[in-house]
Amino acid sequence: MSLTRADLESSRLHNMISQSGLGMQLLSESQLQESIRLTLNSHKSSSDVWLFAYGSLIWNPIFKYTERRVGTIYGWHRRFCLRAPVGRGTPENPGLVLGLDCGGSCRGVVYRIAEKDVRSELSLLWRREMVIGSYIPKWVKVVDGTDEVMAIAFIINRHHPDYAGKITFEKTVNIIATAAGELGSSAEYLIQTVEGLKTVGIEDKQLLQLRSSVLEQQQSN
Repeated sequence: MSLTRADLESSRLHNMISQSGLGMQLLSESQLQESIRLTLNSHKSSSDVWLFAYGSLIWNPIFKYTERRVGTIYGWHRRFCLRAPVGRGTPENPGLVLGLDCGGSCRGVVYRIAEKDVRSELSLLWRREMVIGSYIPKWVKVVDGTDEVMAIAFIINRHHPDYAGKITFEKTVNIIATAAGELGSSAEYLIQTVEGLKTVGIEDKQLLQLRSSVLEQQQSN
């Protein structure tokens, strides 16, 4: 299964993490709202807000938007670098999910959120992406053909205890092939991301190789 809008409105994700027994530090609603305020104030933008998606926000956005484009950012790349001891894994066998890590480039989807929806939709996004502080909201330049927009992207927080750092391809395959939690398996997350990218015309060769190796391992077990 995947997160729904109702899950975020009812604080299901927050409760799932708080009840995990892991003692993870959760940001309060007031802290999330302050983070939104600081993010919006840190960049002069038009009344609408753009958001850059590179993983599950492509195939399961669950927020309101008025426009969607494919674009590229530079200086960051998509990588399975965040451990997931809940959601896509368990404390005994943590899964892995995507983050934007330093270096390279990344093709993804950029969404435009209308001014009238900015407050409500960013609140949902912050409850989803920022609840344990594993990401850092950052303004990035998204290049779309001859056009450019500044958008918010959720960059991996390298100082977070669940940042996986540099792990081998083989270890990444093993984790994704075996980990599963309340929101589904890490393998499903990978496959849905590959398919979501495909629907907008993006082919990520590293993710395709990863998917092939994960499926191969699962079939051999």
